[in-house]
Amino acid sequence: MATRDWKRQAYRVLDHLPTVPFRYLPPKQSVRMAFNVVLDREPDPEGSAGYTRKLTSGELSRHGVAEALAHSEEFRRRVPIGDVLLSMHVSRSEFVAGLPRAGRILDLGGTHQGLPDGALVHLGYPYPFERLVVVDLPVEERHAIYQGGSSGAPVVSELGPVEFAFHSMVDLSRYEDGSFDLVYSGQSIEHVSEADGDAVVREAFRVLVPGGWFCLDTPNGPLWRLRSDALMNDDHKIEYGAEQLVSKLERGGFQVAECKGLNLMQHGAARRVFDEQEASAHPGVFAAAEDCLLLAVVARKPTG
Repeated sequence: MATRDWKRQAYRVLDHLPTVPFRYLPPKQSVRMAFNVVLDREPDPEGSAGYTRKLTSGELSRHGVAEALAHSEEFRRRVPIGDVLLSMHVSRSEFVAGLPRAGRILDLGGTHQGLPDGALVHLGYPYPFERLVVVDLPVEERHAIYQGGSSGAPVVSELGPVEFAFHSMVDLSRYEDGSFDLVYSGQSIEHVSEADGDAVVREAFRVLVPGGWFCLDTPNGPLWRLRSDALMNDDHKIEYGAEQLVSKLERGGFQVAECKGLNLMQHGAARRVFDEQEASAHPGVFAAAEDCLLLAVVARKPTG
């Protein structure tokens, strides 16, 4: 307790001292600050000397030093993300960046809670589109934590036009057969019952063109059950296992091209212990779906 009080007093004193912006720090101090902030450690002598030399010669800018550290192997492998929600967001962004190119997209449950043009754009979908329709429940029917986001007005995003439709994802009857190239369900199919999930799969199959894609990410139920018998979120109705989800899609007529996972927790899974710290420290897309916090599936409607 005494140490904490001492730190608080020290911080109050330091807050009143004049500060030098990062861009004006001497090269050696700039390198040290970059190491401290990005890699959470003091620079080793070789690293300090090398980056200071490059900064002094103009080979690298201060931003360039920080950029090099942020994209280094050490940062990816040795500086874990401590917040599991942030880590899952990073993983989902990587999955979304790998989705197929599509001109007409239906996003089930894709309202962004803070931005008006939907989650898919901000998760990092990379391709321009002709049309993106975001389906979500009317605000008054959503769980309290999902009531932010779009008011329903169409938006022209950086990738193309986005429109919103507020209705259940179970009923897609307003959309014609074969009217979309990609249906994406990001953290949404777990919010409807297993029977309603079958209806979602049937409807996604119907509205897709032959050769169209149905892609979804959702909690890996068996792994989350290592933490608690309760569902991950009190708004969830079911949380699938990998085999269960693949079977569901195949019964609906889809060919599953990939069943992967997000946020690897392989050691915890092997010990049958939920290790949130391990999963948080290992964001990304992995082949061992059953050992990951989230499932990430890419399925296709057959062409013939």
